[in-house]
Amino acid sequence: MSRVSQAEAKVNRERVVAAASRLFREDGVVKVGIADVMKSIGLTQGGFYKQFASKDALVDEAAAKAFADNLQDLVALDHEAGGHQAAWQSLLESYFSVEHRDNPGTGCPAAGFAGDIAREPEHRETYARGVQELAGWIAPGDAGLAAYATLVGGILLARATAGTPLSEQILQAAHAAVARAADGGQPETG
Repeated sequence: MSRVSQAEAKVNRERVVAAASRLFREDGVVKVGIADVMKSIGLTQGGFYKQFASKDALVDEAAAKAFADNLQDLVALDHEAGGHQAAWQSLLESYFSVEHRDNPGTGCPAAGFAGDIAREPEHRETYARGVQELAGWIAPGDAGLAAYATLVGGILLARATAGTPLSEQILQAAHAAVARAADGGQPETG
């Protein structure tokens, strides 16, 4: 049996956290076991306990990573889009897309972890910090929180109704509502 170097152990830990973040958002924390996470990246379950105290520790780290990665992507989007308003419009288009609805593993961490965190109070501080940071990217204070709540609620309802005509109607209605709110509540013209 060969020993894993510290550098390899660090890379493996990062791989475990990334895989868990994706799998937890896809299938839920309760449904995904340690063996599932480790198997998805070709590692054994025994290696898990050398790096993590428990599944709860992994859940917390996976949620924190998902929020941090999402915020990093949004900050980069500000630069790529040429400003915050253009980035916001780009986010709305991708957020309320069928692709985002159908791919929760790589999607919004607030939506992906919402149901599990609501039932797992030990992870709420990490989740709340992530929600607050992402809402802050949208806009300061209550405006950002309200917009983010509409985004998350809209995508959750669209996912829950996927396969029905209502799902795409929800995507369109939530998109329009958030866009109107960003424009100061002015009705759409067109």
